[in-house]
Amino acid sequence: MTTGEVARRQGIVDAHHHLWVRARHPQPWIDPHTMAAIDDDFTPVELAPATRAAGVTQTVVVQSVAVRSETPELLGIAADDPLIAGVVGWVDLTAADVDRRLARLRRARGGERLVGIRHLVQSEPDPTYLDRPDVRHGIAAVGAAGLAFDLLVRHHQLPAAARLVRDLPQVRFVLDHLGKPPLGRADLGDWQRDLLALAAEPNTTAKLSGLVTEVDGQPWTAADLRPAVEHALDVFGPDRLMFGSDWPVCLLATSYTRWVTVLNDLLDPLSDDERTAIWRQTASRVYRLAPF
Repeated sequence: MTTGEVARRQGIVDAHHHLWVRARHPQPWIDPHTMAAIDDDFTPVELAPATRAAGVTQTVVVQSVAVRSETPELLGIAADDPLIAGVVGWVDLTAADVDRRLARLRRARGGERLVGIRHLVQSEPDPTYLDRPDVRHGIAAVGAAGLAFDLLVRHHQLPAAARLVRDLPQVRFVLDHLGKPPLGRADLGDWQRDLLALAAEPNTTAKLSGLVTEVDGQPWTAADLRPAVEHALDVFGPDRLMFGSDWPVCLLATSYTRWVTVLNDLLDPLSDDERTAIWRQTASRVYRLAPF
């Protein structure tokens, strides 16, 4: 089935992309020399042609910086753009009043589009961050508010993520970028083992996203990605996997449409129902998106 056929038959939900205007929210993680392709502003104006070409009918925009002002802005953008069905925002998980902060976001313009919360755990220097009682209290508050929690971790942090998920069964967790497997750099055995342990917890789903930028050395090929995609299918199954573009970060290694096309080819052995789950149903269910 071609990408165009996927889009025509079922529509695609992009469960992971970003937007930013650096004058309002600087992106200090962008190195202008090694990441020149994304050292720019990215708004719905730039997003629209890429999603339209790929057959995407709904998206979820995800926070990119840990500042309070970004999430209300993303909610306002979503309120004005019917393409953006959900926002995964940010709150300070260690604050004593996480529940009140979430309630304020819900009351903000576009607040009904808030579907999840994320923290940049991959950048935390504390290896016990996800084990801390204050952090866990905040994540539990996210779950109690009916929101999902996105796990942005590197592969060596997967064991801590598995402990968290196991200890908070009432929270819906979404693993971003399959935990960033070390594609092309090292044996995948440790990542495969740790992803299996995480996937054993039924309150966890994962995104087929962000893989092209994890390949050591460019250009990448579909063969570089196949081991990670196949293992994710084995341990999660299609009903617990969702597509994400990771645009515009993906532009460091590929175009939006090329990633959709390559993933479509990697999913070719699946049935129509299994592909439908990955392309739209899992994201719609987990993030509780309004029907399109």
